[in-house]
Amino acid sequence: MTSSLVQTTARDPSALTPRLRAILAIVLIADIVDLMDSTITNIAAPTIVHELGGGESLVKWLGASYALAMGVLLVVGGRLGDRFGKRRMFLVGIAGFGLASLLCGLAVDPAMLITARLLQGALGALLIPQGMGLLIANFSRAQFPRAASAFGPVMGGAAVLGPILAGFIIGANIDGLTWRPMFLINIVLCVAGLAAALRLLPKDEDLRPVSVDGLGAGLLGLSMLGLIYGLIDGSTSGWTAGPVVSLAGGAVFLVLFGIRQVKARSPLIEPSLLHNRGFTAGLLLGLGYFAAVNGFAYVISLFFQLGLGLSPELAALGLSPLMAGIIIASIFARPLIPKLGRGLVVGGLLITLLGAAGVLGTALAAGTSLSAWLTAPSVLVLGVGMGASFSSIFDVAIGDVAGQEAGSASGALSSVQQLAGAIGSAVVTTVYFAQAGHGTAVHALIVSVAVVAGIDDACLGLVWLLPAKAPAEEWQEAAAEG
Repeated sequence: MTSSLVQTTARDPSALTPRLRAILAIVLIADIVDLMDSTITNIAAPTIVHELGGGESLVKWLGASYALAMGVLLVVGGRLGDRFGKRRMFLVGIAGFGLASLLCGLAVDPAMLITARLLQGALGALLIPQGMGLLIANFSRAQFPRAASAFGPVMGGAAVLGPILAGFIIGANIDGLTWRPMFLINIVLCVAGLAAALRLLPKDEDLRPVSVDGLGAGLLGLSMLGLIYGLIDGSTSGWTAGPVVSLAGGAVFLVLFGIRQVKARSPLIEPSLLHNRGFTAGLLLGLGYFAAVNGFAYVISLFFQLGLGLSPELAALGLSPLMAGIIIASIFARPLIPKLGRGLVVGGLLITLLGAAGVLGTALAAGTSLSAWLTAPSVLVLGVGMGASFSSIFDVAIGDVAGQEAGSASGALSSVQQLAGAIGSAVVTTVYFAQAGHGTAVHALIVSVAVVAGIDDACLGLVWLLPAKAPAEEWQEAAAEG
C-alpha cells in the first residue's frame, strides 16, 4: 500500500497523500465555520430579536460585531502565527471559537450574545490566517495549487449552506431551542477539527521574531467601534450627545491610527502601500463594494421575513439565487483574472448594477404584490456580479505592489473586507429600518437597494485607477507566505 502510494506520488508530483488531504480538510473546516457564522445571522436575526429583545439595535449588531472583531484583528492574528507558531495559534483559535460559539448558543440577553459574537470574531481572526501558512509549510510547490483549488467550491458551498441551514434549524425548533443549535453545531465541527489538528499538524518550526503592533490594532479597534456604535445607536435611539461623541471619538482614533502606521516599527499597513495609487483605489473600492453588497444580503433577508412574513426556511430559500449566482460566477471568473484583469472587475460591477436595477424595477412594478419569487431572477444576476467582483477586485488591486509588501497588502485587504461587512450591515440596515418606519416594507427595500446601486456606481468611478492586470503567481505565493 505504502509502496503504491509513493509510486503514485512519484508519477504525479501534484498528488496528495491521505495525510495531506486530512490537513487540507482541517484547514477547510476552520474556514467553513468562519464563513457560516458570518452569514447565519442574516436569516436568524428576526427570530433572535423576537426571543431576546434588543430590537433594531440587536439586528444591526449581530452581523457587525463579528465582522468588526475579525477585521480589526485579522492582521494581528497572522503576525501572532509567525511569532508563536501557526499550529499553536490554530489550536488556540479553533478551541476558542468553539467555546465562543457555546456562549452564543447559551446567551440569555442581547449583551451576552453580542459579547460572544465579538469573541467569536476575535478568535476567528486568530484561526483563519494560519490556514494558508500551514498549507504552504506542508505542501510542495506542485501540490499547493491542487490544495488551493479546493477552496472555491467548498467555500461557495458553505456560503450557500450557512443561511439555508440556519433557516431549517430554526424551523425544526430542536428541543424548543429555535436558533441556538445553529451556534452549538460549531462545537462539533471545532472539536473534530481540534482533535485532527492535534494529531496531524506538524510541530512549529522556524519561528520568526515578528513584532506585533498592539497599539495600532487597539487604535483601529477603538476607531471602528466608535464609528459603528455611534451610527447604530444614533439611528436607533436618536442623535443625542452619546452617539455624536462616539462618532467624533471614532474619527479621532482613526486619525491616530493613521499617524501610528507612519511611526510604528512594524505597522499593520506598510505606509508605502498608501502611496500606491492602484492599491489605495482597490482598498477604497473594496470598502465601498463589500459594504454595499453585504448590506444588501442582510436587508433582503429582513425584507423576506419582516416585510413578506416568510418563515426562516422560506427566507433562506429566497436567498438561494443570490448564493447560487456567487458560486457560479466565482467558479467561472477566477480563471479569467489573468486574461481580463481590471476588465473583469468592471464586468462584475456592471452586472451587480444590472441586478440591483432589476430588483428596483421589479419592486416598483409589483408594489405591495412583490414576492421572493418575483425578485429571484434579479437577485440571481446580482449574485453573479458579486461572485465576479469577489474573485477579482483584490486580486487586481495588488497588481503593481512590490513583492516585499505582499504580506502587508494581502492582510490589509482581507481586514478591509471584514470591516466593510460590519459597516455595510450597520449602514444599509439603518436605511432600511428608517424607511420602513415611514412607509411600506417595499418602499424601504427600494430605497435600500437604491443606496446599494449608488455605491456600486461610485465604485465604477474608482475602478479605472486599479492596475490593469493581477500579479503573477509568484507574487501570490509571497502574499500567502507573508
